[in-house]
Order: sequence, then structure tokens, then C-alpha cells
Amino acid sequence: MSAPLLKVEQLNVRYGAFQALFDIELRVGEGECIALVGSNGAGKSTLLKSMAGLLASSPRAIRLLDEPIGGLAAERVVKRGIALVPEGRRLFPSLTVEENLLMGARARRPGVWTLDRIYSLFPNIAERRRNMGSALSGGQQQMVAIGRALMSNPRLLLCDEISLGLAPAVIRELYQRLTAIRAEGMSLVVVEQDISQAVAVADRLYCLRSGRIALEGPPAQLSRQAITQAYFGLETLDHAPS
Repeated sequence: MSAPLLKVEQLNVRYGAFQALFDIELRVGEGECIALVGSNGAGKSTLLKSMAGLLASSPRAIRLLDEPIGGLAAERVVKRGIALVPEGRRLFPSLTVEENLLMGARARRPGVWTLDRIYSLFPNIAERRRNMGSALSGGQQQMVAIGRALMSNPRLLLCDEISLGLAPAVIRELYQRLTAIRAEGMSLVVVEQDISQAVAVADRLYCLRSGRIALEGPPAQLSRQAITQAYFGLETLDHAPS
């Protein structure tokens, strides 16, 4: 079996005295899509921020192509090939759509993702390239956030709750675009609270609860009851997430 693109081993993360993650073990293969699910406070965003270099960890706890990156600053992690689409989109409101996209190209990594490719992927924002980021709808802002991350030409794209607060039709469109992005050979880690959406796109699913991996495996091999129990720590299907 070939070495994974990304490997997380015995990752522990603290916020001061509070421990948010406990001995996390996770791997992402080349071209693979991983979904992270769990309730609010389970540790999903903390795990993504650790992978992206926004939270400190021991160097060998996170390895990219078998090279330790756990101790690297975020800008160095981007240059190694990991890009984060943050929860809440985090656009620069005083910049135009195009200026926001160009911020993602500062890593100067070579690759196929250029402004023209982004505008081809997201025609809605191509028409608004001179608009300020603050003037866009939530769905359009999310397209810009994804495009900005792609402009760094990553090998691994981390997506944190990209469906949050958006209409179902917009969510479907975004996930269609993620499918197209993955067809280019991109590896993905997608954080989702909507289990149905996560199961539909993922090769493997990790369920976090209270900072620990409660369940892991290919969605086809995980029953709804097992996912529900891991998600809530319950033995019943009552109140199963949609």
C-alpha cells in the first residue's frame, strides 16, 4: 500500500488548559475525499486548523508526503500544498472578487488553477469580478473562498462547513463544483454537519465526538445506526441527524 498524502498520528491539541483533540489518527490518500462529521464542539474545525498550520502541534503529528509539517506556520503549510477554505468564508470585504482570488496566489505554487480556470468553474463570480466581496450573496462569497484556496494550487483542499447557512440549491451547486475539482486529482477533507451530504461525497468518513475519533470507515460499510451512535453517543436512531 502506498504512503498516504497526509497522515495524522497521535495529534493532541489544547487551548490553554482545555484539551480539544485527543490522540487523533487520520490519513488522506492521493485523490481521496475524506468527510469529518460531528456535532458542534466535536473538534472538526480544530482538526482542520491543525492540518492548515493555524494551531500548533508536534511536528511529527502531521505529515505531508511523509515529511513532518506539524510545527510549520500556516504560510509555509500553504507553500507545501495544503489550502483551507475557512468556516464563514473570511473574505476581505474591502477587496474586489478578483483581488480576493489573487490573495490566494501569493504562495506562487505552479499548477493548473489560474484566474481563468476559477472563472470557468464559477461563472457567477466571473460576472462580478470587479464587485467588492461584501456585495456578494453568501453562495457567491463561498465560491470566492473556494477559488481563493484553489489559486494556491494545493494538493489537499480543506473545506470547513462550506454549506453553512446556504440554500439547498446553492449547496448542491457547490458540491457539484467540488466533484469537478476532485476530478482534477485534488484530495479533499470536508467538514460537514449534514451526514447525508458527507456520505454522498466521501470515500471515507470520520466521526468526531468530544475531540476523539468515534467511528471511521467507508460510508458503504457504516450503518446509519453506527453513525448515529458515534455522532451522539447514543444506542438509538431517535433524533438521527439529517
